[in-house]
Amino acid sequence: MDLLPRRRPRPGAGRPGSGPASSGGLRVLFLGSSLTYANDMPFVVQALARSIGKTLDVAVVAQGGANLEDQWNRGEALRKIKEGGWNFVVLQQGPSTLPENRENMRDYTKRFAEPIQKAGGRAALYMVWPSADRIDYFDEVRTSYELAAQDVGGMLIPAGEAWRAVWRRDPKIPLYKRDGVHPTPAGSLTVALSVFGMLYSRSPVGLPARVRLRSGAFTQVAPELATLLQESAAEANEQFGRR
Repeated sequence: MDLLPRRRPRPGAGRPGSGPASSGGLRVLFLGSSLTYANDMPFVVQALARSIGKTLDVAVVAQGGANLEDQWNRGEALRKIKEGGWNFVVLQQGPSTLPENRENMRDYTKRFAEPIQKAGGRAALYMVWPSADRIDYFDEVRTSYELAAQDVGGMLIPAGEAWRAVWRRDPKIPLYKRDGVHPTPAGSLTVALSVFGMLYSRSPVGLPARVRLRSGAFTQVAPELATLLQESAAEANEQFGRR
């Protein structure tokens, strides 16, 4: 919630209300901001699942700069949840390190958890990262998301901790874009690997370095970088994830 600019998603990339086709596989709804739809992250998760023969149906309700309160008040997210059939609803806000922002996220996580549970799903909290000018606040970000997940018995996806694990291996890998807020493609791939690992309760190590999205576009990194990102996501999930 802290310091996130409000931006519109570009057409066709995690646009609000983009929905899944029913196929009997795992179904996941992503609710968030540009930190969710950047670089088509939910559809990268879908492509990673497809690469191991899994069917993952994905829908996204995300607006630039939106927090969970915005999503609640706009109503589209609730309508999508009430369609039912979701195994998980992934909730994402900004860093939420300030006390008032942390409490706001916990409050609206609880509000969302009730309709999610009624629809037969489970809430999952996607931990983000602080802006680059507040880089020392990773622990506070994690605490906010841990508390929100604990409040509702939800899953914790420690994607922000996966970023830190990447930098422990190689601090020169660029995960922030120049704005110091949004993720580079490598940053979003790291998130996707963490999400994949938590949803499927398995390590992302060994996944392909190149996957094709439903749009026909490809997401790819050099094989050695793919291995580093996968190992980092696996480490973070093992140490901080809540299933």
